[in-house]
Amino acid sequence: MTNRQSSPTREQILEALRDVQDPELHRSIVELNMVREIAVKDGWVTVEVLLTISGCPLRETIANAVTERIRAIPGVSDVEVRLGVMDREQRQALVRQLHGGELPASPDGATPPPRMQGLLAEGSTTRVIAIASGKGGVGKSTVTANLAAAMALDGRRVGVIDADIYGFSIPRMLGVTGRPTAIDQMLIPLESDGIRVMSIGFLMPDESEAVVWRGPMLHRALVTFISDVHWGDDLEYLLIDLPPGTGDVSLTIAQTLPRSSMLIVTTPQPAAVSVARRAAKMAELVNMEVIGVVENMSGFTPAPGAPTVDLFGRGGGQRLAGILGVPLLGEIPIDLALREGGDSGLPLVRTHPDSPASKVLREVARRVVARLPVATRASEGRIP
Repeated sequence: MTNRQSSPTREQILEALRDVQDPELHRSIVELNMVREIAVKDGWVTVEVLLTISGCPLRETIANAVTERIRAIPGVSDVEVRLGVMDREQRQALVRQLHGGELPASPDGATPPPRMQGLLAEGSTTRVIAIASGKGGVGKSTVTANLAAAMALDGRRVGVIDADIYGFSIPRMLGVTGRPTAIDQMLIPLESDGIRVMSIGFLMPDESEAVVWRGPMLHRALVTFISDVHWGDDLEYLLIDLPPGTGDVSLTIAQTLPRSSMLIVTTPQPAAVSVARRAAKMAELVNMEVIGVVENMSGFTPAPGAPTVDLFGRGGGQRLAGILGVPLLGEIPIDLALREGGDSGLPLVRTHPDSPASKVLREVARRVVARLPVATRASEGRIP
């Protein structure tokens, strides 16, 4: 007599589905209460999964992952996945869960203050690094994009906020397009090659649209990117590409994320060094630690073996680092492929990993990580 494999239980199916993550929220669909009805009959499994919104762009990805995981269970002959959509109350419960739940009402019945969440939570282990230059044209956004890509290549969970609201460029440099998913008032960052990204460019009709805002709207947009975007509890590093200067945006970052650090980008040119020094002074005034200096456009080698031409002078980064009393983390040579990668959305560290500029960028990323190691929640969830 042939032994027939018995059908799996509901508990076995739920346990198997714990390995399936919502690709945008980076949490188990079981933990997020997205798995609703499970029916099993003679090896045939029917599962209902509730999506967060009706137009979920990754619905097929979720359905395929659920199907594949259930098919691997012994005793399953076939799988049917039915996709539904959360109602308003279910979405609100999901948002509360992602934000850490609600505080209990006070004894006098007053409305409790909102629980600090995500990057703003006291126990957040995410390292926030504002990348500044003081002036434009030094390649700060290029450095930001490639550092993020280098960290991702090293297995780090990294995000980028494009805080240059008027001159946003990170979406193009990282090759990220689309609209962020909104779950009630919570935004989900777009993602490319393991990098989570948020930019005002995602909310504009097209990248040629001008942002004509006064300071208060600028402040609100940045606070939204910090507090109302679900970056995920597992985010290790958040890079913030600051605009040139030392004005509203830098102050908002410092006030909203007081534990953030700053990385200064300059060129060898004395004029750039002088302005970058002002950015460091601003960091000092708002109690942001400057962790190092990166010199961009350090020199140009026209052909292999040819002497390097110092188009923008030399030694500016080292002088600035000496003045500030911080390390020079790297000197990035001029590389045509670095500029081309920014225009095509393909960071140099991915397309030309063995180029001199790429090697410097990857080493800078590793030095930043070494200077700002991520604290574990086992150490009380606090950043030392």
